[in-house]
Amino acid sequence: MSDRTDALFAPLSDSDWPGGLEDLRDGFAGRLNVYRAMAHHPGLLRAWSELREHIVNQTTLGPERAEVVILRAAHRLQAPYEWSQHILRARRVGLSDARISALASSLEQVDPQDRLLAEAVDCLMANNRLPGSLVETLAEEVGREGVLDLIATVGFYTTLGYLLNTAQTPLDEDAEAALKARPLQT
Repeated sequence: MSDRTDALFAPLSDSDWPGGLEDLRDGFAGRLNVYRAMAHHPGLLRAWSELREHIVNQTTLGPERAEVVILRAAHRLQAPYEWSQHILRARRVGLSDARISALASSLEQVDPQDRLLAEAVDCLMANNRLPGSLVETLAEEVGREGVLDLIATVGFYTTLGYLLNTAQTPLDEDAEAALKARPLQT
């Protein structure tokens, strides 16, 4: 029996795009294969868009810390689409290739400024919760809202990772070209 999930959830073209979601196609969703795959379920994509706005653009973690969390989650999920897309985003917000690469390593190898966040991601993924002592340390570093944004970011990208890995979503052509032109230096 062959695995046909790549065809079942292939990113939708503009001509196959669901009616009523033109605003999303013309915005963030039309630019990325992950959302073109999610468009197979218009209600989910519509509901997703509001949470995405907060997680991606309004997080109290700020862009640099958010990318650390997302990259660590992508690594832990073995989600190559997310890992690749977020190499590019992390570079845009100032993370070096060495710092990005380290996020796919053991905690001891992670840059000290990123270790606490990486540890929180690891803890959530391994234990489905953060222990009180880690919550307290995180709250001192990123604030109470930051702790909640970190948890929400891991949950958001875990869901995306499940979708991407199941659907075998191909990396967007522009991201693939950018990474081919400038591969991640380890």
